[in-house]
Amino acid sequence: MLEGLREAVRKFLGGGSTYKDSVEEFIRDLQRELIRADVNVALVKKLSDTIRQRALEQEPPPGVSRRDWFLKIVYEELVKVFGGEEPPSVEPRKVPWVILLVGVQGSGKTTTAGKLARFYTARGYRVGLVETDTYRPGALEQLRTLAQMSGALFYGEPAGRAEEIAARGVKELESRGAQVVIVDTAGRHGYGDEQALLDEMRRIADAVSPDEVALVIDAAIGQRAFDLARRFHEATPIGTIIVTKLDGTAKGGGVLSAVAATGARVKFVGTGEKVDELEPFDPQGFVSRIMGLGDVRSLLERVREAEAEERAVKVVEEDIEKGRVNMRTIYAQLKSIRRLGPLSRVLEMLPLSTLPVKVGDEQVKLGEEKINKWLHIIESMTYEELDDPDIIDRSRMRRIAIGSGTTVNDVKELLAYYKSVKAVVKRLKRDRSLLRRFGLQAGD
Repeated sequence: MLEGLREAVRKFLGGGSTYKDSVEEFIRDLQRELIRADVNVALVKKLSDTIRQRALEQEPPPGVSRRDWFLKIVYEELVKVFGGEEPPSVEPRKVPWVILLVGVQGSGKTTTAGKLARFYTARGYRVGLVETDTYRPGALEQLRTLAQMSGALFYGEPAGRAEEIAARGVKELESRGAQVVIVDTAGRHGYGDEQALLDEMRRIADAVSPDEVALVIDAAIGQRAFDLARRFHEATPIGTIIVTKLDGTAKGGGVLSAVAATGARVKFVGTGEKVDELEPFDPQGFVSRIMGLGDVRSLLERVREAEAEERAVKVVEEDIEKGRVNMRTIYAQLKSIRRLGPLSRVLEMLPLSTLPVKVGDEQVKLGEEKINKWLHIIESMTYEELDDPDIIDRSRMRRIAIGSGTTVNDVKELLAYYKSVKAVVKRLKRDRSLLRRFGLQAGD
């Protein structure tokens, strides 16, 4: 699924064309792959327009190439399509935790029940499986076998009303110490007869009061998942989705994007036939894989650091404009910029004779080691000291030095630097023409 997207990424990174031409070519490749993966055409167009607009109108932060910036945009927009940044929590919020599985015939519901049992057993939970399907021949024995394979408790009856079997099963397994109880249901209702499925789900839900109702969907149904997931999501406020057979279908993109469009959350995906081939669905990890960017997280981190740097520059500029500086201002510089940023530009523009104190090159161009040391010192200060560093006396210096693993002289050096910056900022505040020289507005 979406295998061609990796080639599109490689081609884009290879360059050759202008940035704008490369963007357009990549978007064409992306559209082709998404439509091939059965993603809704209207959604593909909307996604393409958003990516194009951001890529051509937004500027990357300093230090980030336009091509890295573009891949971050594509990554972020695809993550939105497939469910958002936050993967759903798979941990039970309490024990015992009852999961009711529903799904149409052929969705792989019973196999998924066994996989879920294996998943939670491996996480240290005592798991129980309940079979309520008395219609499909072999369902009872299939789940019993899966329970044995996954180390789970089992309950089932060969005949009877599904809701009554479910109630007895949950009660029995909880009395035997089950912490997670998974109830499998019949799937005799095919696509197009989902209302009967939902009615049966409600009867069983009324009988067992499940903590979670999970709809199992076969990835092969593609965009038809939208209507099924929407109706299911409207029927119960506690619904989650499990997508099966994602490994062998070209329509996986369709089912994932369709489900995400309803507001329901994909919680697990089946990646194979074996009992251990079920994994929590992580939209970020999924997009990383289909883009072929094993190091996409490091790429994103580089861009986010640059964005943080840009925000820090604005913080420092605001402080300079207002004639305000404290240790939080210094920390913003050191932490996010790792260089003096706008202050170095300010110092370069000021004649040395105008400075109240002499600021040497070693203070303008701080080394990485000194920056890290000063960050530790600032992190060891109290809120009061951060807001008013002038109160730091010899006693406070000793406490801060011990807390940060540095020396009193290191603390003194930082305070001397702070006073130099404060003096420069005061000078700038008094002379508004200097503010205008490097693009800041004169404050009131």
